[in-house]
Amino acid sequence: MNIVVCVKYVPDAQGDRSFESDETTDRESVDGLLSELDEYAVEEALKIKEAGDAEVTVLTMGPAKAIDAVKKALQMGADKGIHISDEAIAGSDAAGTSLILAKAVEKIGQPDIVMTGMASTDGTMGVVPAMLAERLGVPMLTYVSELTVEGGRARGRRDGDVATELIETSLPAVISVTDQINEPRYPSFKGIMAAKKKPVETWSLADIGVAAEEVGLDAAWTKVLTSTKRPPREQGLIVTDDGQGGAVLAQFLSIHKFV
Repeated sequence: MNIVVCVKYVPDAQGDRSFESDETTDRESVDGLLSELDEYAVEEALKIKEAGDAEVTVLTMGPAKAIDAVKKALQMGADKGIHISDEAIAGSDAAGTSLILAKAVEKIGQPDIVMTGMASTDGTMGVVPAMLAERLGVPMLTYVSELTVEGGRARGRRDGDVATELIETSLPAVISVTDQINEPRYPSFKGIMAAKKKPVETWSLADIGVAAEEVGLDAAWTKVLTSTKRPPREQGLIVTDDGQGGAVLAQFLSIHKFV
């Protein structure tokens, strides 16, 4: 079985994130890492691999530093990595992203499973797995919190606000998983050392047959028009309890609609 896991390199949520002058996310001046939600997809792919005979390929797209997301997945136990790197990618929206990923998956060969996280932690764009499945012409299981793969079929559980659904499809398929499905492993020292010898290929848009004008900011269907920096945190209100502290607190909570 061949599994491709799509992962994303995102700005660290603990860093001072900002936008570029063209209102795209600044990915250069802040530390980045493998998107936390994608770690669950990597872990689930590794569980399938360990339960049988499977090869796990990690796929990402982005600037040079995006290779760090691939390296983290290789340290966790994935077998090989592919990095789509091209200046024309910058500013791509969900439509452009899904096109690039689909063409890369087709170049890899028809995998049995294309695994993704439920969304990215920077853009929270959860529609990419559905777009990817449409472009590849395969069925999808989305927002899966429990997964079983056997006999050429995938069965998953999707937990909603008012109901739990049991969904099933034949393979090949695109599967997106939630952060309830497992507990991602930490890379071991052995895994970190082994990852240094695992193959990682770098492809351009030309390598996967995508024209530069099809992706990037100019081709994006959606754009951020304006952004405003978050105001600095102000000092909180200090209440000296002279017998009316409870009333002041209740009034504060009521004014700010906390109660």
